[in-house]
This record gives sequence, C-alpha cells and structure tokens, in this order.
Amino acid sequence: MKKLRSFYKKLKHPPIMESKWIYPLAIASIVSIFIVFLTTLISPNGTPLIPLSIFVESKLQSLPISAAPPPPRFAYLISGSAGDGGMLKRTLQALYHPNNHYVVHLDAESSADERLDLHNFVVNHKIFAKFTNVKMISKANLVTYRGPTMVANTLHAAAMLLKEGGEWDWFINLSASDYPLVTQDDLIHTFSHIPRDLNFIDHTSDIGWKEFQRAKPIIVDPGLYLNKKSDVFWIRQRRSVPTAFKLFTGSAWTALSRPFIDFCIWGWDNLPRTVLMYYANFISTPEGYFHTVVCNAQEFRNTTVNSDLHYISWDNPPKQHPHYLTLDDMQRMVDSNAPFARKFHQDDPVLDKIDSELLFRGQDMFVPGGWCIGNRENGTDPCSVVGNITSLRPTAGARRLEILLGSLLSNDNFRSRQCI
Repeated sequence: MKKLRSFYKKLKHPPIMESKWIYPLAIASIVSIFIVFLTTLISPNGTPLIPLSIFVESKLQSLPISAAPPPPRFAYLISGSAGDGGMLKRTLQALYHPNNHYVVHLDAESSADERLDLHNFVVNHKIFAKFTNVKMISKANLVTYRGPTMVANTLHAAAMLLKEGGEWDWFINLSASDYPLVTQDDLIHTFSHIPRDLNFIDHTSDIGWKEFQRAKPIIVDPGLYLNKKSDVFWIRQRRSVPTAFKLFTGSAWTALSRPFIDFCIWGWDNLPRTVLMYYANFISTPEGYFHTVVCNAQEFRNTTVNSDLHYISWDNPPKQHPHYLTLDDMQRMVDSNAPFARKFHQDDPVLDKIDSELLFRGQDMFVPGGWCIGNRENGTDPCSVVGNITSLRPTAGARRLEILLGSLLSNDNFRSRQCI
C-alpha cells in the first residue's frame, strides 16, 4: 500500500530534474532540431539535399518473401541391350531437360562398337556437355529381365546418381523401347503440385498364381557370375513363402521418390538388403523387389500410388511381354493420359506421330520447352539456344496428366489402393 501511495505522489508532484542532466539534454535537442532542418533543404531540382534515409541504419532491410519451392527434377535410367543404341538415343532426346539427370546403359550383350557410339553421342553433344547431366554406365552389366540382374543394374544407376550429388526428386526407370507421351515441361509442371515423397509403383499383395510359379521356385541367374548372357536355370528344390516380410508384385516400371531411393541404397534398417538377397533367386525379380521393400517399410508404405504411369497393351491373361504398339494404338495411348508408353519397335511410324502431335519435336531434335529460345528457321533445333532452364511451357499434355494424377490421388483411389 505504501508503494502504491508513493507512485501516485510522484505522478502529482514529479521530482525536480537534477541540474546535471539539463545541459546534455539541451545539447541533444539542439542537434536533433538541426538535423531535421537539414533534411528539409531542397535542391533546385526538387530533391532533398540530405535524404533522411542516410540516418537509417543500413542493416535494416525488408523481410524476404518466402519463395515457392523450385520445380521438381527427375532422374532417369534408360537401358537397352544389343541393337537398342539408336532407339536409346531417340528416347533420351525425347526425355531431355537441362534440369534433369540421366544415366544410360547398354548391357554387355551389345557390341563394343555400339556402346562406343552411344558414349561418343553423350560426350560430344554440346548440350549434354554444357549441363553435364547425362552419364553412361561405361562398364556394361549383363542384364537378364527374368533374373535379379535388372534390379542390380537399376540400383547401380541409382547409386551413381546419389554419388554425383545432384538435386532430383523422382527416379524413373525406362527401357530403350519406352517413349514419352508428354513433354518434360508437362511432367515438371504437373508434378510441381504433388508431394515429393510419393512413389508411383503398381503393386498388389494378391500374388495369385505367382506364388506357385515365381515365389516357390528357386532360380539362378548366370548373369551374376558369367561374362556371357544366358537364360536363368531352375533348382529342383522349392521353398515356402516368406514369413519375415509380405510379398508384393506388380509392374517393373516405377517412379520412385528420392527418400525411398536413399533407403534402398543405404538400407539403414537392413530390410532392402534382406529382400534383395531373397529376390536373387526369384523369377522376374523386377516385378517384386521394390514393391516388397516399399510395402514392408513402415515409413514408406503409405506413400505408394498404385500406377506405373505407363500405357501398356497386354494379352488377357498377360504373357511375359506386352504387345508392340503401332499407329492403331495412338488414340488409346492419348486417352490413357499416361506420361509414358511401351513397347515400340525402333523407328515405328507411331513414334513420328507422337513426335509431331504430342511432343512437337523435329527429327533428331530435343522436345521444345521453356528453356528453348531459338527459332525453327531452316530446320534449326529451337533448343540449340538455351534460355532460362527453370522456365516452363506446358502443353495440352499437362492437362491430360493432371486428370490422371487427380484420379490416382483421389480419396476413392489413393488410400484404398495402397499396400494391403
């Protein structure tokens, strides 16, 4: 109570200021008035002689506006075998974008001359040399589709990309007989609007007939230890279905997130290595390895989108390989809204139609995008002159892809078709 009375007393009768503070206060007041007077002086052209801003501390700056995340980047593995060199180069050009990363591979069944031709194409192309984003697996691997060597080659390419240290968000594996149905600007633009931890992988735990014909048999892939390709061979003894993890199966073609690829390469809880050792003796390993890992890893099992992003024409029931696509399939490919399709024969006329109507690509040229600022005069490749590589110029393909992703990520499809 005494403190409260004292406070009010000071308000009514403030103490007299000590004389020692009067002179400094007076001087400070005079200086302040003089500064304000100077700032009011006007030059003949109407500008202040001494701007007030010079007295503002130079370190005070406006707060930066948070920028939107950069466009996503894709890392591609494009692989082929003997005779696929020409088709692989065409597919690479159709998929190229300076912001992406690419690994190309012709397996050991291809000739040394064919691999050298691809190597020279990658090394000597001035755009590839400018951005240094295309690498070739120079020591060719033997790849047998029905054995584990295809998965080993895929992991090899992923490890190369991680070692390079470049920024990318999704890893997409394709063969030389795949081809895009949208431009890279379409793909980048559309994927800018979805979470970057999603894994596009066609999968199911209902393995059905595959339990008897693929899970229980034991095979050995000679590509693991011989220097000449030969078909897998079968062991008489059979094995039971594993109980330490649940088997999943699906398409060999995937678009996997950077975090999941990190997990598969580093395998910090050992699941990827354990599953890989099991699948070393599994028929058609590419149709089960990544599917089983992603669906048995707690941190990734809810990130799966049940699609391989491909248009593929299968027999019913499906056989080992799909149909080759032709001009008769063109409208069905477009109507699928898929960004990729397979398989194609080399230089099939339908590829020219895709180039002309969907990709707007000239022969032996890149698919034009926002980064291409050259002209088309006299058949010049517009991408021979490079502009802003983050600039995007999406086409109608972006709208088709938005429809597909909207369907895949809808409440009815996304949760109900995850790992079960």
